[in-house]
Amino acid sequence: MGDRERIGIVIVSHSEQIASGVVELAHQMAPSVRIEPAGGTDDGRIGTSFERVSAAIGAADAGIGVVVLCDLGSAILTAETAMDFLDDDQRERVRIADAPLVEGAVAASVAAESGDPLEVVVRAAESAGGGGQAPAESSATPAGVPSDAGDAGSISRRITLTNSDGLHARPAAELVKLASSFPQRVTVNGIDAKSLLAIMALGLVKGDEVEIATDDPGGVEAVEALADLASSGFGEH
Repeated sequence: MGDRERIGIVIVSHSEQIASGVVELAHQMAPSVRIEPAGGTDDGRIGTSFERVSAAIGAADAGIGVVVLCDLGSAILTAETAMDFLDDDQRERVRIADAPLVEGAVAASVAAESGDPLEVVVRAAESAGGGGQAPAESSATPAGVPSDAGDAGSISRRITLTNSDGLHARPAAELVKLASSFPQRVTVNGIDAKSLLAIMALGLVKGDEVEIATDDPGGVEAVEALADLASSGFGEH
């Protein structure tokens, strides 16, 4: 992605430790994204701070948009108040996602790392709660629906996972980021390779077989790239 600017993420929690922990986790999968914590009150108590949220939005905004995730209802109120004090141009590019804090932050951060635009990053976060739609560009397949890898014209490779911890969050994010760099639809054991939460929900462990496949004749390079990444152990060996 080079030096391309990405959507920023703000984590608003009543706990400073929770906000910092979520940021640390998300940064493992999205190192190039501006992810800012806004946890606790100004004097270190449990609660939320208008000043901290405002500062986090300013720090996360690279000029193309910010997605805010909150843990509880009053955190949303604080975030909304902070947005009211933004200038009109900045307010237009800040969204509060209706999403679970941890899962939403991870999904949004991976989408932002892939260079997705604001609305797609919001949808990625909200898809983590089960009520939102997956990003339109991903053509996500619901979990558990088999791929058409056996149909004529399909392309597939089978890999045995060698990672000691299986396809956990970090390698899953690496796989999703790579898949998102290709326009073709590719699946992993029948699941859309661009859907982080669906991939993680597969629960794949060391020794499991992974089938990477596409029905798109132009998807050979994508399948080979994802298969090579999995074969390499996602850089964990």
